[in-house]
Amino acid sequence: MSRSAVAMWTASCLAMGGCTAIVGVDEPYHLADGGGGAAGGGGGGGGGGEPCTPHEVRCREDRPQTCDENGRWQDEAECPEEAPLCRDGGCTVPRSCADMDAICGPRGDESCCASLLVPGGTFDRGDAEPRLATVSDLRLDRFEVTVGRFRAFVSEYPAAWPVVGAGAHPKIPDSGWRAEWDDKMPVDRDALMAWTHCEDPYHSWTDEVGDHELLPVTCVSWFVAFAFCAWDGGRLPTAAERHYAAAGGDEQRQYPWSTADSAAEPDESYAVYGCGLDGSCEIADLQPGGSRSPRGDGRWGHADLGGSVWEWVLDSFAEDLPLECEDCTVLTPDANHMIWGGGWRSEEETLLTSAFEERSPGGEFAGTGFRCARAP
Repeated sequence: MSRSAVAMWTASCLAMGGCTAIVGVDEPYHLADGGGGAAGGGGGGGGGGEPCTPHEVRCREDRPQTCDENGRWQDEAECPEEAPLCRDGGCTVPRSCADMDAICGPRGDESCCASLLVPGGTFDRGDAEPRLATVSDLRLDRFEVTVGRFRAFVSEYPAAWPVVGAGAHPKIPDSGWRAEWDDKMPVDRDALMAWTHCEDPYHSWTDEVGDHELLPVTCVSWFVAFAFCAWDGGRLPTAAERHYAAAGGDEQRQYPWSTADSAAEPDESYAVYGCGLDGSCEIADLQPGGSRSPRGDGRWGHADLGGSVWEWVLDSFAEDLPLECEDCTVLTPDANHMIWGGGWRSEEETLLTSAFEERSPGGEFAGTGFRCARAP
């Protein structure tokens, strides 16, 4: 889309009273100084000249900073994947794992909140014609959100309800929580738990702690998924970010695990999928997160980018994507949203990195869950 076309589109939207926002077309969006999204504010290494008191600590996005003897902010080491969240000047685990041991992954010895770096870059997310999207560096949770992690959110609900602006993408304006979404949320804890019992007996949630704690949580609406990620110190990834991570960026993988050493077609050693095709699907067919790791992992180590459960993303559903964009999303009021990655009850073709479907954001589905993105 050319700049003149963007200008004409903007003018027409204003004349009609508003329309879908495709944020990030042509040029990156840069936050103004002090703009939302970056915890701690201020400059990068050295603080951009902002004075500070020696030995004072803080967080910039998710990186600790310490004030040196000259009164200048200096970057500390990046937070590790097992403690990816910076809070009060130090690295810690997200809230959902605060009281949880390292019990996830194929060996049961990884943090369920492990969040891996996805280096930014440009890839083609088009089909018939190129659709070039550029994403900035981000962290993406290695595992889909589990029942055990979601239980921590439930225990604090409704105090865990997001405030306006929470969960925003740091480079996309007006992408945080909106007041008009409040009435889309369960009114209290009992209502929230009731929502997670959709499509009985195929939901993964149990009202009491049991043997489903490592399963990906399902029957969670887009609004609840958004609220969880905001409460957990993260956000929902955009469709471009989720697609980029699954495709391995410029490797343009057909499946998340596609390499020279992988099979041309998927099978059950790579992903959890297809149990419902013969009508015999049971909740036992849904496996703990990372059960196909490392064989089914993506380029940067993320598990279950294909299969397990479909995943909500930030974007509203859209088929006509811009020819070029940077850190972009599609936000359309009252529209359906997108789910990506295929699921345990889905066909083989849904495992393709380009596969997505649309769902009502207020709906709960036993085949749909989510994972969170975070600042790098």
